[in-house]
Amino acid sequence: MAQQAQLQFPKGILPIIFVGILVLIFISKSTITIEAGEAGVLWKRFGGGVVTDEPPLGEGFHLVAPWNTVIVYEIRQQELTEKMKVLSSNGLDIQLEATAWYQPESNNLGMLHQTKGTNYLDRVLKPAMRSATRSVVGRYTPEQIYSSKRDAIQEEIFDETKKIVQDQYIQLNDVLVRDVTLPPAIKDAIERKLGQEQESLEYEFRLEKAQKEAEKQRIEAQGKADANRILSASLTDKILRDKGIEATLKLSESPNTKVVVVGGQDGLPLILGNN
Repeated sequence: MAQQAQLQFPKGILPIIFVGILVLIFISKSTITIEAGEAGVLWKRFGGGVVTDEPPLGEGFHLVAPWNTVIVYEIRQQELTEKMKVLSSNGLDIQLEATAWYQPESNNLGMLHQTKGTNYLDRVLKPAMRSATRSVVGRYTPEQIYSSKRDAIQEEIFDETKKIVQDQYIQLNDVLVRDVTLPPAIKDAIERKLGQEQESLEYEFRLEKAQKEAEKQRIEAQGKADANRILSASLTDKILRDKGIEATLKLSESPNTKVVVVGGQDGLPLILGNN
């Protein structure tokens, strides 16, 4: 009897324990923590469903009624990579790998959840990207896709995809064409053609360089010929005699010179004698 009396709880403590358990359950169901780079959409069971007229719940700790629900979305920039088989302008199959950088519009997160849901990638972005890629690639030949028009194709895919998703509460930041795979025979033919074009450009460059070098030499030779012609035309007998006299006088000042005779051949002085 004494042991049974010791195990009995006071009459007033059981309701307190029960209330405490209910409070713990209520608190656990009423708190939510939003991590960095995330936002929460509030769904009210008795208040009209998804809240679309208020900003989403931001990062940090939040208290919500236990009968409501918070759906958490990542709002950082994310990456979607798609491998697609598309047709070129002449009907050839081309394997193309493209990557989209995107993120949900944080201010319209409630509308995104209400109209598209958490699988908005499969419902909106993937179909839009595939449709835009097929439309753009279908305008170009395999050679253009493989070489000269790759950047233009990438930009056009981005523009067309962005038009499709601009009213779908998704922000598209960029589209990158990462890989283009052509049928082996087509790829080999294009590479051979590009190689031949490169060789032709190199030959034209060498030919142009040789022509410029020949033109340079011709101009230099013409310049020398013109200079000699002008010099020859300007040299008279009187000028030559004066120059000869000047040279003779300078020679006469040399210690090796002994006798200078004026009135030599052609009227020029003669120098006779040496050491």
